[in-house]
Amino acid sequence: MTTLSQTARTTTPAPATAAETPQRPASRLRDHADGMAVASFILGLLGTLVLNLLLGPCALILGGLALARGTTRRGRALLGIALGAVDLLLLALLTTTDGTVSWHIGG
Repeated sequence: MTTLSQTARTTTPAPATAAETPQRPASRLRDHADGMAVASFILGLLGTLVLNLLLGPCALILGGLALARGTTRRGRALLGIALGAVDLLLLALLTTTDGTVSWHIGG
């Protein structure tokens, strides 16, 4: 005959370690927000060289979403937003001075 304390010990599962527990949705969203912050920075940086009409707004949107979702890489998101704005200002400058939307070297 088993006692109640022996039955309770055999039926309760062992506590899970941190490596075995699945990620909570909040931390998964924060990981996605960190990825968005990095993508915003990269797209803003690339947008200063090529396709500033397309990459500038993408950098602005991704940076804003990353900040709204609480990224831990806040500086990169802010840099992505700043570079996205510079991309659009550069586009306006190129359009008004040269009448074109692309870089060209030489005369």
